[in-house]
Amino acid sequence: MTAKAGLDRGTALTAKGRARFCVGRVGVHCTDRFLASRRASGEILLTPLTSIPKRELLTWENDELRASLLRGLDDVAAGRVGPLDDLV
Repeated sequence: MTAKAGLDRGTALTAKGRARFCVGRVGVHCTDRFLASRRASGEILLTPLTSIPKRELLTWENDELRASLLRGLDDVAAGRVGPLDDLV
């Protein structure tokens, strides 16, 4: 078997009772989440997942809004803006 670029050789895992795998040996932590899919070839692909609150989804879907937010955060970090009296 040849390894594709960017992939390690892998670790042999054996399914235990109830078809479970122990994946701690490959660096998975107890709070990690994955999307599991199975290819027609039989390969099982685990894709790391991160959850965000639904109220923040618009920020990730709207490039213009995200760019504006990042500009604002840069302005705050550079000291170009500070608290406004009427908003405090």
